[in-house]
Amino acid sequence: MRPIKITPNIIKNADGSVLYESGNTEVICTATFESKVPEWLQDSGWITAEYSMLPASTNSRVTREITRGKKNARSQEIQRLIGRALRGSANLEKMPGISIYVDCDVINADGGTRTASINGGYLAIALALKSKYPDLYNQGILTPVSAISVGKVDGKIVDDLDYIQDSAAEVDLNIVMNSDFNLIEIQGTGEKGTFSNEELNQMLDLGKKCIKNIFDEQIKVLKS
Repeated sequence: MRPIKITPNIIKNADGSVLYESGNTEVICTATFESKVPEWLQDSGWITAEYSMLPASTNSRVTREITRGKKNARSQEIQRLIGRALRGSANLEKMPGISIYVDCDVINADGGTRTASINGGYLAIALALKSKYPDLYNQGILTPVSAISVGKVDGKIVDDLDYIQDSAAEVDLNIVMNSDFNLIEIQGTGEKGTFSNEELNQMLDLGKKCIKNIFDEQIKVLKS
């Protein structure tokens, strides 16, 4: 795995925030709480996410989505994944009438931005609960959640793919787990090849080991 660095409370006005770094990938994640939920929800809370890449986050400038007038398909797909992952970590029935908005802004992209956003997004929510909503935090409404990318590059199973590895990968797999190491979501595709059941199990086992390391880093931040 690439080295992880987590800087909490990076945004003053957010209820919770972190700068999450995995190698050269850097994502600012914030959590904002609001005392209302979508009209179709009853007796429950809600968590949703937005994801975007800053213009200079890649080698060639990324056009701001507001300039295009709409989210691109990739951003929509990623932010839906982040939202599902974070909702899968929370007991929403214990926070009725509360919405949590998680914003993930990529300031430097070198592969794994969606998994970094999930890892940082969970911490942003947990830090907000711990500091501003301790009663909810102590009720255990939030289960730790982490994500990692694994894949098959040049016939070998590898973890935490950077951009160069991701671009060359025959198989790309994103894994989301809770702290019981139960799966919340798997996103996988044979982009330039196929993979066997045995290789899938190898990727899942490797992903689980990586996710355990991420949980350890998240725990350090919440204890500090």
